[in-house]
Amino acid sequence: MEKFLEQYGYIALLIGSFLEGESSILLASSLIHKGIFDGPYTVLFAFMGSFTSDWIYFFIGRLNGKYFIAHRPKLRAWMRPVQQFFETHQIQILLSYRFLYGFRIIIPVIIGMSSIRATQFLFYSIVSGLTWASAVSIIGYFIGKTLNLQTTVIEENILFIVLGFASLGLLIGYFVRRLAVKKMHVPQS
Repeated sequence: MEKFLEQYGYIALLIGSFLEGESSILLASSLIHKGIFDGPYTVLFAFMGSFTSDWIYFFIGRLNGKYFIAHRPKLRAWMRPVQQFFETHQIQILLSYRFLYGFRIIIPVIIGMSSIRATQFLFYSIVSGLTWASAVSIIGYFIGKTLNLQTTVIEENILFIVLGFASLGLLIGYFVRRLAVKKMHVPQS
């Protein structure tokens, strides 16, 4: 596993952060203390994956958001309340949307459908993305250092470690989402 991570670790992190986020960053950053990953590169590749994802959804919203939402019933139910919340709390949402687990598709789509200029979104997506990637990487680093995680331990217990990191991310995301849903008056699903 160590050899794989040395060759493909950052590419795997980039893809993982594009698709999901926290679990891949937590896993990679938990190995920083062992020298397998480098802190700044971990943050950079995690940021690049999430940044790319955000911009794809932003442009979906900008170019054809109504069609995209219309063909996704779950997103359609959330559309109006999230859009109204965004209209009244633009700056707060632009700075924190990366931390709003469960809203990472709809918020960039709504931002793309709004009057926010692409250059303005660029600024906020860089600030929010780097803050998110840094915060999650710091948490992963301290978990890895505290538990003294090593590649052999991860390799032998990959399922439990991924489930543990995913559970941690989901638990935090659950509480953040619950608070956001309450504030936005989004229908429960």
